[in-house]
Amino acid sequence: MSVPGATVLGIGAMIGAGIFALLGTAGEVAGAAVWISFLIGLAVTSLLAYVCVKLGSRYPSSGGLITYLMEGFGTGRLVGVASWLGYMAAMVIVCSMVAVSFGSYATSLFVGDDAASWWDNVFTTALLVAMVAINMVGGTFVARAQKFIVALVLASFAFFVIVTLPDIDLDLLAFDVYPPFSKIVASVALTFFAYMGFNVITFTAGDLRNPSRDLPRAMTGALGITGLTYVLIAIAVFGTLTVAQVVQYGPTAIAEAARPALGDFGFTLMAATAMLSTAGATNATLYASGNMTGMLAQVGLFPSFFGPGHRFGPKAGLLITGGVVLVVANLVDLSSIASVGSATALVLFLIICAAAYKLRAETGSSVLLIGLATLVTAIVLVAFSVDTARNAPETFTAMLAIGVLAIVFDAVWRARKPAGPDAAVETG
Repeated sequence: MSVPGATVLGIGAMIGAGIFALLGTAGEVAGAAVWISFLIGLAVTSLLAYVCVKLGSRYPSSGGLITYLMEGFGTGRLVGVASWLGYMAAMVIVCSMVAVSFGSYATSLFVGDDAASWWDNVFTTALLVAMVAINMVGGTFVARAQKFIVALVLASFAFFVIVTLPDIDLDLLAFDVYPPFSKIVASVALTFFAYMGFNVITFTAGDLRNPSRDLPRAMTGALGITGLTYVLIAIAVFGTLTVAQVVQYGPTAIAEAARPALGDFGFTLMAATAMLSTAGATNATLYASGNMTGMLAQVGLFPSFFGPGHRFGPKAGLLITGGVVLVVANLVDLSSIASVGSATALVLFLIICAAAYKLRAETGSSVLLIGLATLVTAIVLVAFSVDTARNAPETFTAMLAIGVLAIVFDAVWRARKPAGPDAAVETG
């Protein structure tokens, strides 16, 4: 995979359904200062990206984040539980949520808002089948498909920004209408999640020609383009609509902000862009999940049928994940666990920061930057957990349930897996 290929894969993973669903929720906390919240979220993500790039350059692997945990802590229970946790929440749940979002937008655009709910399932299923088929072809084709998707999405966003920014009402963005800075900081617990897909880039390290040179370039490019896009969109939306309107419109706020300049065409354009964004995020997540499960099966942390040597073929992990996501997306109500994937990712990043500190001599990482990354991640996680426990107890309960399941799955697999070379690697 080339640097541009890894870059657009990361952009596609980040610019998914989040930017559409996030503006209203973030606006409730930060008001019209959401664009500042996106800047702070970018700073937090950049610190974690530094940690991941240093690890990825030293330990290039298609296993991505889990590889770094194994280098730091072996394949003991800590890494085993973290692997199941990451797979269930950061891969299956997040991918299911994005696919369901695609189904909802497709139904609204092609059938109508009053259509039967099963149309959502039809479009969701069609997307998942198509994205699994693309990933079956291989990394090169995935990168090409992602380039096409990301190019269309960025072009649509650029068009939206160009036609909207000249007519924004600067009074709506005036500093004197912003909430206290503490509220803006609190909203980072939301805007940070819009960048969560950056870790998908680390899964390309094993496919890059020169990881130590190419991985930092891909990460910098992806975060820079995504951050600029988020900030400009936030300014355009909150400079066109009042905060109350953005909160009211919720997921369709961007489309509604396009109406003054473009009419119904603007709404349709942004709905189509939402479909492209969610398709790109699904494609990128499935790519990462296939690499991760294959590697985990090879080292004995996952059952062998996830591995490339199984009778299901070299893409066994991808096929299994695609099947699981298909079931979850069509049969499980994801509304109460919408943020579980993000919370789980924060926990994993904290453990990765610990591994980075342990391996700092080998990677040449800055202790100061690792410490800052750990601190800001902990702050975001605590802020999110406290807010979720207070305002969405069902989501907080789901977070705990996913953690328990990860412990159970790891314990069951360790009890059943055959003794062998992998069983002796127990340092965590």
